[in-house]
Amino acid sequence: MNINETHPKNAFHFCPYCGSENFIWDNEKAHQCKKCSKKLYTNEIGAVIAVIFNPKGELLLTRRAFEPAKGKLDLPGGFIDLGESAEEAVCREVKEELNLNISELQFFGTFPNQYPYGGLTYFTIDIVFVCKVTDFDQICPKDDVENYLFCLPQSIDIEEVGLLSVKTLISRLKSENFHL
Repeated sequence: MNINETHPKNAFHFCPYCGSENFIWDNEKAHQCKKCSKKLYTNEIGAVIAVIFNPKGELLLTRRAFEPAKGKLDLPGGFIDLGESAEEAVCREVKEELNLNISELQFFGTFPNQYPYGGLTYFTIDIVFVCKVTDFDQICPKDDVENYLFCLPQSIDIEEVGLLSVKTLISRLKSENFHL
């Protein structure tokens, strides 16, 4: 499915407030109802990504268990819950996905992403943290992670990575020869 088919401008046909069919995309970031004048904005959703290296300098990668990009390489992370900070979210996601506890984290950057799910494209801003974990003794794939692996960033085949923001991030790590 391409982004044109799943973009919110093509997915919403009725006003969620009054049910009118006169619900028009403004060609920027919102639908507006011509009947009740209410707007529904399409804004980026907050998500987090953890960049974690083992003592050998290898990057911790996960393999996605579900769509989108089922079976493709990914990095630990996920959506920020309502009322949760990005820092809390990255700690929660790493614990949920791999049973690891983050001991330190440092902001790295932000990367826009397009996340197709359920016939709709969600636009996210992925907030990336370089994280250290207490230890890897209890690592275990859980939640939406099929399995995990460690490898040097330079050896990662970008075509095996599933999501745009993660591809961009790994390409940046490779170009900067980033390591801990």
